[in-house]
Amino acid sequence: MPEIKLAFLGFGNVGQALARLLLEKQALLQRDFQIDFRTVGIYTRSHGAALAAAGLDLEQALGRMQAGESLEMPSGAQPPADALEFIERCGGDVLFENSPVSYSDGEPALTHLRRALELGMHAITANKGPVVHGYDELRQLAAKQGRRFLYESTVMDGAPIFSLWRAALPAAELNSLRGVLNSTTNLILSRMESGESFAEAVRYAQQIGIAETDPSGDIDGWDAAVKVAALVTVLMGVRLTPAQVERQGIRSISAGDVQQALQDGQRWKLVCRAVRTASDVEASVEPVLVDASDPLYSVMGTSSAVTFHSDVLGALTVTEEDPGPRTTAYGLLADLVNAIRPG
Repeated sequence: MPEIKLAFLGFGNVGQALARLLLEKQALLQRDFQIDFRTVGIYTRSHGAALAAAGLDLEQALGRMQAGESLEMPSGAQPPADALEFIERCGGDVLFENSPVSYSDGEPALTHLRRALELGMHAITANKGPVVHGYDELRQLAAKQGRRFLYESTVMDGAPIFSLWRAALPAAELNSLRGVLNSTTNLILSRMESGESFAEAVRYAQQIGIAETDPSGDIDGWDAAVKVAALVTVLMGVRLTPAQVERQGIRSISAGDVQQALQDGQRWKLVCRAVRTASDVEASVEPVLVDASDPLYSVMGTSSAVTFHSDVLGALTVTEEDPGPRTTAYGLLADLVNAIRPG
């Protein structure tokens, strides 16, 4: 099998973790899956871009990023003017799309993935927006081009949510789901249980890099709503936008509320929920008090969990403990293997 040519659009924490994982697993990928690869392009917003048909040195690229240096063009060629030009010039077989994206319309990732598929690349992303706003279009385009559009890392990092239903549960119908899907709010609530104020817990989440400078996307429930919309769209076959998810964040929960709940043997959790009805799907994100009998009670810190109820297996719960860039990167790596190997 010829070498698979990889292109990275976005090379932040997740992109760099993926590069390290690819180097770590290089021998295994060749031995077990007959996958040889070379990296032909890396594009970043703040460190420039590199293109090389003969292949880039991933170790060198990682070193440059760590040192805060530019990813210079190895041949002195004119760098791409923007991300679309990068996609058109990279000559890749697979695009890893991990650029910043808008929840409201999935852009610019949606445009990037569309162009990659049009050019005959497999399109793999950790961005939720394109799944919510362009799932049918991208899936159909991928099928037309004989390529794959894959997105395992979009909801629970590397936990096999979408591939579980795609590969291991044929003909099962998802009736409902319920879980904790936003790591940031779960960490904030866990820290408040240990005595921190809401503001202190938010600052801690920002310090360790899991909350943005503006954390409203997490604490107001938008990130969770996008994840619910993605799960419903893909697994239930019902197109749902984040705006259609009833949404209430954790901003109104005080330290006193958290401590009172503990005294009562309960915990606050930002619970995601979707239930299939006779004609539609009802979906919500809201703070809920849970007790020790609830499987979500023990989901602490940055961990997440979701319970699926299907027509054939009853309750099936997937839990992920303390995810990070490496677990997200693994989801991208798994998508690469699933895109390349036969069947």
